[in-house]
Amino acid sequence: MLKSRKVSCVRYWRNPLIYTSVALLFSALLPLPVPAVEVPTLFSAEVPLVKKSDNPRDDAYRAALIEVLSRVSGSELSANELAIDEMFPVPAAYVTQFQPGSEDTLWVTFDGEAIERVLRASGQTVWGRDRPLTLVWLAVDWGQGEREIVAAGDPDRLEQESRSIDRNLLLRQRVLEIANKRGLPLAFPLLDTIDLQSVTFSDIWGGFDERIIEASERYEADSILIGRIRPSSSQQDRWTYVFGAETRTWTGPAEAIVGQVADLLAAEFSVGGDAPLELVMLNVSGVETVDAYGALQKMLQSVRLIESFRIEQVAGDTVSYQVEVRGGAARLSRALRFAGLLEQEAAKDFGDLEPGSALEFFYSP
Repeated sequence: MLKSRKVSCVRYWRNPLIYTSVALLFSALLPLPVPAVEVPTLFSAEVPLVKKSDNPRDDAYRAALIEVLSRVSGSELSANELAIDEMFPVPAAYVTQFQPGSEDTLWVTFDGEAIERVLRASGQTVWGRDRPLTLVWLAVDWGQGEREIVAAGDPDRLEQESRSIDRNLLLRQRVLEIANKRGLPLAFPLLDTIDLQSVTFSDIWGGFDERIIEASERYEADSILIGRIRPSSSQQDRWTYVFGAETRTWTGPAEAIVGQVADLLAAEFSVGGDAPLELVMLNVSGVETVDAYGALQKMLQSVRLIESFRIEQVAGDTVSYQVEVRGGAARLSRALRFAGLLEQEAAKDFGDLEPGSALEFFYSP
């Protein structure tokens, strides 16, 4: 089990988004069978409080709302100020809590359910709290022969290497903070003995992605982002993104790339408020005890795509459900995999299911 690092800075832990970053990193690297990560702070943001403006708090509320909408609905909506003003003419009406931050900032928390209702009623897409985990392999060429892979935690190093440790930490923190602004769960590899026997700096820098993909299996991540950065050079950073059966290559700064990953996943996993309701048959086997049945019921109730469900039949250890879902069978299949059920059919890699076919899953406590 991964042990959390001690952090001496009290402010670090009082910052909800940074705390979530550490919590996500900690929980994501544990050897658990659940691939999705719940992001609890989607509806909180820290924004500048410009005291010289006419309405400092109202301006801060609006800025915080825009950041929240970028996480929940994507960058396209957050950039459309006219649409935001039409849907949320009084951002203060959705604020549930606020408190002073550090250095003239304000922490703002919104009523998430109310915001989601407005988005759905307006036909906007909504991306829920359960989100795919992305594992980041980041190779950095600092120049003058100094090269390293950014790790989840700083390994034991010699005292004279402390400067590199600081740079490693700052770079990792920068990427995590960018991801937090978009509500994107990220994790870095442990770089323990197992990782170092499988992946080298040259593998990442040289584009030997198959080795990296194989080494990533132990983390049960849903997608993999591979970065190659040379800070002292004018050369653009190079990135490879692996998601399902697809591979994309990008160039650009970390801020832009993490934003692209968030937009891509939001487009894949969010559901529009105007998406029609569909009936889907779901068979779940492995339900052998009353406790298992109760846990399965709670799991289905927690899936936000599901509007309602009812039991059609119980035969042996298999429970058959009729599920009313927004977004169709393919979306439901993905959501159930993220919830922790094991799909018994061949992986469909986010493709469409045949009309009328039942989803076949296995429950494993």
